[in-house]
Amino acid sequence: MPVKARCSARPAVVLLIGASMAALAGCSSFNGASNRIASMVTPYKVDIVQGNFVSREQVEALQPGMSRQQVREILGTPLVTSLFHADRWEYVFTLKRANEEIQTRKLTVYFTGDVLERSEGDEMPTETEFVASLGSRGAKGKVPVLEATPEQLAKYPPSPRPPTAPTAAPLEPASISYPPLEAPGR
Repeated sequence: MPVKARCSARPAVVLLIGASMAALAGCSSFNGASNRIASMVTPYKVDIVQGNFVSREQVEALQPGMSRQQVREILGTPLVTSLFHADRWEYVFTLKRANEEIQTRKLTVYFTGDVLERSEGDEMPTETEFVASLGSRGAKGKVPVLEATPEQLAKYPPSPRPPTAPTAAPLEPASISYPPLEAPGR
């Protein structure tokens, strides 16, 4: 006797709906887990340093009456020079770090002609203070000594200078002749 197989669609639909609900529940827990992992892992954010760092020691080395070249040797090339204000140089230093306030320091140097008149600006940190502030984010380490002791300098005696020749009279500048800008006519 042949048996008629009768298949009901109802259990298949219930099974399909159950599998779909399980998949959706799994997605939501996966999403929550991935959010927790993503919140623990953060991208590296680079420190952004712009401008010239000027230390308190450099500012104290400035003396009224210095030439522009002497000021440039002490402070470096200014960040801002203006054609409209040729009598002043601006030194601006900015340090931007992740999750910290932006540090900005400014120093303005004023000239009369080619001679330093005065300087004004923010109070600058010493070199040691600045180096210590750079290392404050990571592990607390020891700030390196930035100056050599006399004992350390004694290890490196100065090189003997060659005898100097008597100075000759300064040479007169030769007359300067430039080549023509256009080819001669043919």
